[in-house]
Amino acid sequence: MTYLNFLLTLILVSTSSSLLAGSKDDPWLTSLMIEQLEYVPDADEDSYALTGDFWIGKDLDKLWFKTELEKEGGDFEGAELQMLYSKAVAAYWDLQLGLKHDFEQPQERTWTVIGLQGLAPYYFEIDSALFIGESGRVAARFEAEYEMLFTQQWILVPELELNFFGQNDPVNQLGSGLADASFGLRLRYEFIREFAVYVGYEYQRKFGKTADFAINAGGAKDSNEWLVGISFWF
Repeated sequence: MTYLNFLLTLILVSTSSSLLAGSKDDPWLTSLMIEQLEYVPDADEDSYALTGDFWIGKDLDKLWFKTELEKEGGDFEGAELQMLYSKAVAAYWDLQLGLKHDFEQPQERTWTVIGLQGLAPYYFEIDSALFIGESGRVAARFEAEYEMLFTQQWILVPELELNFFGQNDPVNQLGSGLADASFGLRLRYEFIREFAVYVGYEYQRKFGKTADFAINAGGAKDSNEWLVGISFWF
């Protein structure tokens, strides 16, 4: 099955499943969330980042889009887009199937996605995914965050992201095993539930062969940065 046929299948399954749920008790819903739109000041080149998602569907079945963009100076450092069919499989948990495409790399790659997203005990938000690519390539990602409410408007959000790869990818300077990890703290102020501003700190580190690739290219295996941003949804 080609990637185009797979995408069409996802759309048809999502639409047909949602229609079977009925229009009165299970209405069509949409959501657009820009979780992070941020600016990182730097003495050499300022950078910008965007993380957001959009979904459309009904209570149990949704068509979901996720994107991440990173731009340093005038160049994109990374960009990805995911298109997923999301099915509720338990209270607060969705199984997601679809495709991910990595842009702005020396060699762009397309992956099949099998993911699980939801709310773990103690209100940890989890987003995990297995990526299967061409030529037997395999990768995985695990993300977790937690909202610590100081008041109804001041909220501190610790975040953790881990990325793994099954094989070395010298073209894109990625090594097998745990490739990189990032830990961030963002303190946001919600003017209203749908709009907030925040300041934050993020530490990133590369491991193993990925760190070796970065050092050989004149970079560093770790970095830390202060940032400011906004988030909103509707």
